[in-house]
Amino acid sequence: MSKVLLSGNEALAEAAVRAGCKRYFGYPITPQNEIPEYMSRRLPEVGGTFVQAESEIAAINMVFGASAVGDRAMTSSSSPGISLMQETLSYLAAAELPAVIVNMQRGGPGLGNIAPSQADYFQAVKGGGHGDYKLLVYAPASLQEVVNLTVQAFEKADEYRTPVMILGDGVIGQMMEPVELPEITPKRIEKPWALTGAEGRPGNVIRSLFMLPGEDGMLERHNYKLKIKYDRMVENEVMHESVHLEDAEIVIVAFGTAARIARTAVSIARSQGIKAGLIRPITLFPFPEQIIAAAAERVEHILVAEMNMGQMVEDVRLAVNGRTGVSFYGRPGGAVLTVEDIVSALQSAVPRGAGQKKMHTVR
Repeated sequence: MSKVLLSGNEALAEAAVRAGCKRYFGYPITPQNEIPEYMSRRLPEVGGTFVQAESEIAAINMVFGASAVGDRAMTSSSSPGISLMQETLSYLAAAELPAVIVNMQRGGPGLGNIAPSQADYFQAVKGGGHGDYKLLVYAPASLQEVVNLTVQAFEKADEYRTPVMILGDGVIGQMMEPVELPEITPKRIEKPWALTGAEGRPGNVIRSLFMLPGEDGMLERHNYKLKIKYDRMVENEVMHESVHLEDAEIVIVAFGTAARIARTAVSIARSQGIKAGLIRPITLFPFPEQIIAAAAERVEHILVAEMNMGQMVEDVRLAVNGRTGVSFYGRPGGAVLTVEDIVSALQSAVPRGAGQKKMHTVR
């Protein structure tokens, strides 16, 4: 199959169209503007709908409406724009509506800058909106993975009736790589819950308002129902990549762009005699905690590398649970990690003596 050279934003948009996305709603913000630009041109060619909304709040609520009638719907934005969408993300999760949300992260907090960042991890994984809900969160590290995970995001959104987030950043969105764009026949999933008219069947109701509190209340039962779904995701949807884990003495945990850089750092460290490895979470929720916990049983140290002030490191420490030392190296505010700095952090964290487990904090 031939490959085509695309930017990450363009590859994601084309993959969404091929996955059966017919409704896109968005509002411009750098560094993801190529997605709505591409969709504005491409969707009319396949009988779809593109709307540039008046705001990010309007865009995510349009997604809610399109999903409620059974259409595959999507929006994309960058960090401050995703912040504006949080209330309706909670509504989507509560109403069990499938949707795909793309966040090409930029430096923050606040308006910040337009440089790449990974500082929205907490927002994506912990639920930036209110209530007990989760998103299925994918963190691609290559443009081919952007394509594959975008298709999968639409399929899993329908399968679980849940919003799914693709968490990229300015590097992933703007870089160019050759990708394969296979012809895709979207899976047909019956949606008897959709609001398509009640002729010949009872009427449907889609809502996130459940008024009765207490032990016998509808909202409590609904939360337990959602938890069963999230537990199924934990059991079935964890994705990760391991590099040189079989003989590693020190392991980097990194996702997305940081993992691309960490992979090169691992190769350089090994050429220097440091037995380094890499665990790359592909799903940030569900998180590959069992993989990390198993590695912690036999490695001397774990270094977490992120383009932020330290967010995923908290989940790594929970997974490790004191089995070995954990340190962190990161840069905030849109600063991209360098291979040299990660190698230096590895050298600083290398255990001094066989079997000696210790804690270093690398800033």
